[in-house]
Amino acid sequence: MALPASCAERPLSYMPGHIQDRWFKTETAPNGRTTRTKTDRYGTGLRYRARYVAPDGSERSKSFPDKQKRLAEAWLTQIAADMTRGQYVDPSAGKVTFREFATQWLASQTTDPSTIVNMELRFRLHAFPYIGSRSMSAFQPAHIRTWARALADSGMAASYQRTVFANVSAVFGAAVDDGTLTRNPCRAGSVRAPKLDRRKIKPWTRDRVVAVRDGPLSQYAPTVDVGAGCGLRQGEIFGLAVDEVDFVGGAVHVVRQVKLVGPQMVFAPPKGGKLRDVPLPAWCRMRSPRTSPAGPPSTSPCRGRPRTARRSQPSCCSTRGSVRR
Repeated sequence: MALPASCAERPLSYMPGHIQDRWFKTETAPNGRTTRTKTDRYGTGLRYRARYVAPDGSERSKSFPDKQKRLAEAWLTQIAADMTRGQYVDPSAGKVTFREFATQWLASQTTDPSTIVNMELRFRLHAFPYIGSRSMSAFQPAHIRTWARALADSGMAASYQRTVFANVSAVFGAAVDDGTLTRNPCRAGSVRAPKLDRRKIKPWTRDRVVAVRDGPLSQYAPTVDVGAGCGLRQGEIFGLAVDEVDFVGGAVHVVRQVKLVGPQMVFAPPKGGKLRDVPLPAWCRMRSPRTSPAGPPSTSPCRGRPRTARRSQPSCCSTRGSVRR
């Protein structure tokens, strides 16, 4: 948008715009002589209005009081320097609150649905109540340090603190990419991400595995077998079908898992989408397809009509209802 010549003073060559004096205007007489006369706004409101054209072609401005023309010039000079360095940020873009920006960012994500649901929960419980109402451009590292301290004082597990912190940092990172911010306050030198509480993992002993397998809930014995013998994750155990166990070749085909998306159980590919075959130890006593109790078909209708995901349901899954996607 071009700036009207009638509202601007002499253009400054080192600036990307002009400074308008709202108290005076320049008039040209018939003989060519120019004079400065008072405007109707003389003596009221802010006198100087610094105006420039942003990279997207829209006009931006900022007003300054009387006797602060040099400050207006310095502001335009800074705008020009930021444009030259490729660090220009639209001043109006940073006025959006963290809650608003994070909500928009979350809606644009194309990752796994369960990941989006979990991030929304973390924002709603652990970020929005503390920093949700603050405008993006107003954030300083001190605000992030205070928020991180609140997370630590809440008694939350260190690993979960780190996950929440990473999600919030991702929002600020997107704001930097979008040109809303110039820096991510979560990555400031004075800000420390929550440290992981590294605990030594103690595998179950053989006696404990046997005791759990042969305990009162023996109908779930196959879950213990594939967990201890094949190293499957919990969701992969719940998503395992008898059809995917090769008793002759001695292998388990890991092709899906059961995940929670909010309160809903859904089928999903294994973590990272990595299908794999896992050796089946000889001692891993699973029921054969002929003796395993068959459950109702479990369907996975991600889109369109339901499709049968597996023909028989292993005894490690509940027979009440279907697991849907």
